[in-house]
Parts: sequence; structure tokens; C-alpha cells
Amino acid sequence: MIAQVQQTPEATRRRPLEALPYPENVQNHFVVDPGKWDFYSMDCYRKVGDNQLSENLARAVHRAGMDFDGTERSPMRNAEARITLRVISARDGDLGAALAYGEQALQGDRQSLPSLMMVASDLSAVLTQQYVGDREAREFVQHVRTLHSR
Repeated sequence: MIAQVQQTPEATRRRPLEALPYPENVQNHFVVDPGKWDFYSMDCYRKVGDNQLSENLARAVHRAGMDFDGTERSPMRNAEARITLRVISARDGDLGAALAYGEQALQGDRQSLPSLMMVASDLSAVLTQQYVGDREAREFVQHVRTLHSR
């Protein structure tokens, strides 16, 4: 008798995407390339609070966005991956890492503010809920509000 391998929810969700041919032109936004799949999945898992999956995907997105020499190929994806990692740090009680790297992600040269604000607002929400009395947390939240009002 052949033992059946249990499919993980992630594998089940990926099956329809993996059945599609690899895009010939990944610049075509009507086709989802694998890097975008991980990027969008990272956001979804962060939003629903699945820290482990969002962390794994954020690390994968960040690795894919770096050249072998450390040059960033995808600065916006990397910024959002960094903020996702900081959201997880804040949820896990590491305020110092959350603030330092969250601020670093907001300082990048290229910024798509609407997308970056969505991710930064998740970090602001965690900081507001878990670190009410911390001055640096309040300053970061204020910085995000200032950027959001632009």
C-alpha cells in the first residue's frame, strides 16, 4: 500500500499557480510571476497574523531581491519585507529591532508610498497596541502618519 503524503495548505494554494507556464515576460502584470506570488503571500500572512509563514516569505522575498554582491535589485519589495520582519519582531516583543529596521525601511531612496504605508501601518498598529508608553514607538507611529499625509 502506498502511503499518501498530506498536502500542506500552502502547497494546496500554490497548485493552481504552479500549473501555469512560467511567464515569458515577467514585466506583464497580468501574469503572476513566482516572486510576486511570494511577495503578495507575505502581505496576506502578515495581515492575518501568521508570523511564521510571513517571516519565511519575507526572508525569501529579501533574498530574491538582492544580487550576489549585496546590491538591491528590488528596493521596494525589500523595504516591505524588512517592515514585515519588524512587525514580527514587534509582535514577539523585540521593540529595538522593530524600530531600528522599520525606520531604515522608510528611509529608502525609492518609495511607493501607498504600498509602503500599508505595511508600515501594520507595524504602527502593533506598536500602538503593545508599546503605548514607549516614546520611540510613538515617534515612529508619528513618522508613519506624517508620511501617510503626504
